[in-house]
Amino acid sequence: MNTNAEISEPPLTFDELAQIDIARLKGVGEAKQRALHEYGINDVLELLMTYPRRWVDRTNQQRVADAALGEEVLLVVEVRGVEERQMRNRRKMVNVRVGDGTGTLRITFFNQPWRARQLTVGLVVAIHGKVEDYRGSLQMTNPVVDLIGDRTGRIVPIYPQSEKVRITTWDLAALVDQVLRRCESRGVADPLSIADQERLGLIGRFEALKSIHGPDSMADANAARRRLAFDELLRVQVELVRRKRELERTSQGVEHVVGGELVERFVGALPFPLTTAQRRAIDEIGSDMASPQPMHRLLQGDVGAGKTMVAVAALLNAVSGGHQGALMAPTEVLAEQHGSGVKALLDGLVVVDGDNLFGERPLRVELLTNRVTGQDRREVLAGLADGSVDIVIGTHALIQEGVEFGSLGAVVVDEQHRFGVEQRAALRAKSDGVVPDLLVMTATPIPRTAAMTVYGDLEVSALDELPPGRTPIATHWAAGPLSEANVWASVRDEVATGRQAYVVCPLIGESENLEVASAEETFEHLAAGELSNVRLGLLHGRMSSAEKEATMEAFRARQIDVLVATTVIEVGVDVPNATVMVVLDADRFGIAQLHQLRGRVGRGEHASTCWLMTTSEDANPRIEALVGSTDGFELAEIDLELRGEGTLMSSAQKGRSDLRLASLRRDRELIEQAREVAFRIIDDDPELARSDVLRSEIALLLSEREGDYLTKS
Repeated sequence: MNTNAEISEPPLTFDELAQIDIARLKGVGEAKQRALHEYGINDVLELLMTYPRRWVDRTNQQRVADAALGEEVLLVVEVRGVEERQMRNRRKMVNVRVGDGTGTLRITFFNQPWRARQLTVGLVVAIHGKVEDYRGSLQMTNPVVDLIGDRTGRIVPIYPQSEKVRITTWDLAALVDQVLRRCESRGVADPLSIADQERLGLIGRFEALKSIHGPDSMADANAARRRLAFDELLRVQVELVRRKRELERTSQGVEHVVGGELVERFVGALPFPLTTAQRRAIDEIGSDMASPQPMHRLLQGDVGAGKTMVAVAALLNAVSGGHQGALMAPTEVLAEQHGSGVKALLDGLVVVDGDNLFGERPLRVELLTNRVTGQDRREVLAGLADGSVDIVIGTHALIQEGVEFGSLGAVVVDEQHRFGVEQRAALRAKSDGVVPDLLVMTATPIPRTAAMTVYGDLEVSALDELPPGRTPIATHWAAGPLSEANVWASVRDEVATGRQAYVVCPLIGESENLEVASAEETFEHLAAGELSNVRLGLLHGRMSSAEKEATMEAFRARQIDVLVATTVIEVGVDVPNATVMVVLDADRFGIAQLHQLRGRVGRGEHASTCWLMTTSEDANPRIEALVGSTDGFELAEIDLELRGEGTLMSSAQKGRSDLRLASLRRDRELIEQAREVAFRIIDDDPELARSDVLRSEIALLLSEREGDYLTKS
């Protein structure tokens, strides 16, 4: 073999590593290959990107003799004896005796019979758990166990292990070690310039791959994680920035004339002044709309922050220049509510019209849902086509066949997470090749770093202050049966003073049927018991649109005192006289959803209360967070801390391209750095023609579908 030829070969790319089958490694026979395949590893790149779950620092491990009662410790011990016992309830208990030369410890596992097969005498394991006293001896119950073999005196990587697939952590470590040795002569291609690495304080990529799998110190492991996490974020940011710039470059937008008197008259006629945040958002949207490039902006605001005012101002910017505006809502109930709200807000406004005898005409706002039929529908469709309808509010019906616009200039999409990618693409297709300005509204505040990563191709405006006149909502946690009696008493008291209440039934898994049953059961239980003297109504997802609307109408008209509902009321239901909400089994909901639900009260002038009921009295940080704060942005940060991140790229939990190391919580600084580098790369080289390594990695690791999901979700 010619060594000179070897030396001159370029570094290995991820593409090349992905093409090397795992079966080509020494020690991988048919059985091992099958097990690795089941584990999710088919090629060498997938092996290298299977990162350790954590590291055991054997240079600094505790000894059994030093383990203090009540403390969580990490011990490296040898298995000395294993005993399996059947308990009275037919469940199994496994007792394992372990030691390290300074003392012994007993480990007890309940309901894990496979531990007896896993932990054979002589095996060296790392155990992590709380040390307890059992009849004068040290014990741990159900600790975390990592099999680490005979690797001593260094940092040991622990890989994710699965009981189903018999691949041990040292199987993986040995294979990774073999691959890294075989890559040594060529190294691994690095998409980041040396100058960028030095400026950002990042180590080289090949060094990072070696250090994450076999660090000499915990500092090395952390430096490796930081570099590889940066790479993950850079790929996402480059793809988002590339699409953002491509949209700006290739799309013909509408250059609106903003700041006209129509918006001024609308703002002037409001019964209350706009907040600073609303004014700021209106200005940001205005400057986007004045540009020839299409606007692509996310408006996020807390429940009740006044997003509708900002959205209407954006639609009026379009109308000022002779274009049309469309507002799309996820449900008919919400579209109808927006319809009546927006019509009331714009009542009395006139627009210039050269065809009209008086030179102007009243601004025309219409509703288009599947319930608008017959002659009414034909008139709305004709008005959209000839431009005499200025603003249309509707559901998906707006993008069906047969709906044509005279000149669609701006689109507002409400609660975008309930909208499909295709629907928004179809709406843009309605506007004759010119791309209308797009404003996406969400009432779920998103932490800044998450917004930069998930909505990185959208500019973001945040409404982070509440308008005057919104009454704060007092939130209480009612745990256990004693508190429950107080809750129903407070509901009866509010109803007696003429107010109304919501009772929200729990989310039950994935099944709407179960949730409907739970709502019906709650309704019957309350009607026969605690709320037998009040007028109850029932609302759930299985009712027809007409039934839902009739129920909501009766509730608005105060013919129903207490509405028992599933989470169909989460978005947009607005009844100012409702001042109490009771959420049953509140621990089944997430923070964001509880905050959304709670926002259905406190919409009028009366003090409002939200009761979060749980059967368990155990500490619950999510419920405590809601009791402690009504600030949606603060809650979103807490939620991210508590929940961790799900998959970013698509709704399916999947595959090799998702963020494995990068964390939206821990890596805020890295996200901002990756975004800054991405803008520099794309502005210098829009098609990545000179960035082969990065271009091929994005193609390999972010599939087209995921890229679309990122930029359209």
